[in-house]
Amino acid sequence: YCRYSSLDAAGQRSFFGMLCGAVGIFLNMILFTAKLVSGLISGSVAIVADGFNNLSDAGSSVISLIGFKLAEKKPDLTHPFGHGRFEYLSGLAVSALIILMGVELAKTSVDKILSPQPVTASTTTIVILIGSIAVKCYMFLYNSRIGKRLDSATLRATGIDSLSDCIATGVVLAATLAARFTTLPIDGYCGILVSLMILFAGISAAKETLDPLLGAPPSKQLVQDIEQIVMQHPEIIGMHDLIVHDYGPCRKMISLHAEVPEDGNMLVLHDIIDNLENELRTRLMCDAVIHMDPISTQDEETVNLRTQVAQIVAQIDPEMNVHDFRMVKGPTHTNLIFDLVRPYSYKKSDDALLKTVNQAILTLGKQYRTVIHIDDSYTALDV
Repeated sequence: YCRYSSLDAAGQRSFFGMLCGAVGIFLNMILFTAKLVSGLISGSVAIVADGFNNLSDAGSSVISLIGFKLAEKKPDLTHPFGHGRFEYLSGLAVSALIILMGVELAKTSVDKILSPQPVTASTTTIVILIGSIAVKCYMFLYNSRIGKRLDSATLRATGIDSLSDCIATGVVLAATLAARFTTLPIDGYCGILVSLMILFAGISAAKETLDPLLGAPPSKQLVQDIEQIVMQHPEIIGMHDLIVHDYGPCRKMISLHAEVPEDGNMLVLHDIIDNLENELRTRLMCDAVIHMDPISTQDEETVNLRTQVAQIVAQIDPEMNVHDFRMVKGPTHTNLIFDLVRPYSYKKSDDALLKTVNQAILTLGKQYRTVIHIDDSYTALDV
């Protein structure tokens, strides 16, 4: 989530993101030019492949730069939640370029193995490769640092890509040095290894940018921070049904249910909820919508039954929990009405789960019937 306290957090992200993109374009173009010339002179496909990897990195930086700029656009009539997801889309495009480059370099390397050519390892080539490793290490450090500060998947992916480039160039350097002592087609095999590293980096980056687009759960840290802010108010008994809607970095919306005493003053409780929504917006830079759930706190029988049902459910699965518990008495039986949050690790069907819960609750008394709604958790950890 957004770690800035400023209201112009999106503008700050755009500035730092575009700065990283501009630096990446400049450094990668220098590396590409140097490696291309050196690789053509020495006849090394691995060096040329590594150079084109830097060219793809420069293209990736262009896409990142454009993505950060587009993500900065304010909400409008057709996009009321803003354009923050452009940052995710640019990261996905960067990943696609990396994967495409990896596939093309693998093809070139296979041709080099089938039709090997001599490689000349000059001192200039070796110096260029060592310098490239140093530059990529620097790029890894600054992209990772700023990516962590901005909580940007795009910049973190760029940092990981720079680290993989360090390893890949190290492999190319080893192959170039080995070419002085053997006629084996080591160059082609090292090109294959470099292409595999590029593919791995591209797939990893694609996963990190796809997850928020597909609806990944919020981080555990964000969930814990929300819970801490909500539960520090003594009037709030519990919270559940937390959902974090992600419309891009610094553009998140929170919705949750807050349990309050059913005998409390509704006007006072409503004012507390309003203040809580504003506190979440100020501290976490997330718009918040909170629904009040009145629950019984004074009826001893209801409180005891809620505790017993929660214990029964926890015995079925420790990660399972209940909320919105109500009791409705009738002349022939008593309905126990509640929501049951089932973890994704629980593999039995809904019908099998309901049967198991009902049989266990009957041990509390033959008069009890259940009305259960099964919920799924939308967070990284159950609260």
